[in-house]
Amino acid sequence: MEFRIEKTIGAILMLSLAAWGAEVRHQHLRKGAIGRFEIGENSISFKETGKKSKHSWEWKYEDIQQLTLSPTELRILSYDDGKWQFGRDREYVFDQLPKDFASQEYALLRTRLDQRLIAHLGDPDVKPLWQIGAKLLHRFGGSQGMLLVGEDQIVYRTDNGESHAWPYNDIENISTSGRFDLSVTTSERSGWSRGSVTDYHFQLKQALTEERYNDLWRRANRAHGLGVNVPATN
Repeated sequence: MEFRIEKTIGAILMLSLAAWGAEVRHQHLRKGAIGRFEIGENSISFKETGKKSKHSWEWKYEDIQQLTLSPTELRILSYDDGKWQFGRDREYVFDQLPKDFASQEYALLRTRLDQRLIAHLGDPDVKPLWQIGAKLLHRFGGSQGMLLVGEDQIVYRTDNGESHAWPYNDIENISTSGRFDLSVTTSERSGWSRGSVTDYHFQLKQALTEERYNDLWRRANRAHGLGVNVPATN
């Protein structure tokens, strides 16, 4: 019975994927152009209209290195060499997304792209086991929000466009240097060659208990099938 239910849910998800399409803008070196963006069962495609009609592509899911999704923008990192970029992989950028597109399509895209989907949004469906106020630190300044720790993911929710959602299997490491500090290392590709992982460093507004830290660390490691012996903290 459970297997039949899972197949039914999967079929509904794929039907929703195949049926979705909308007008978005493809960013050019100067401005951009409108076209139709479609999410299908096996691929994602874009067909640009107007003078740049040759700017049309289709990417099978296995040909996408990374898809970055935010409320205002979608980026597809391909395996193609970028022209005039010294072999750097080409990235396609789309903006002017339909309202609520990111939050509505997040779960569907996750089923097709797993950890290759980078979600720059706070998953509205997360049911936190606990939460804590935090500041996401940058080189200069940062943003303030709330860290929500759920059964299957960590969410950073803020009002300034820097929200994130990390399923535990997207997290490479969890670490701390003290009760008011937490670092999350993710599989998100960064750097010029996009060959590095990404570190998110949080200054916590309340003390992180040893019990909560240990539970968080174990969840991240279980998601990768690793051992659960928690390392000593400072």
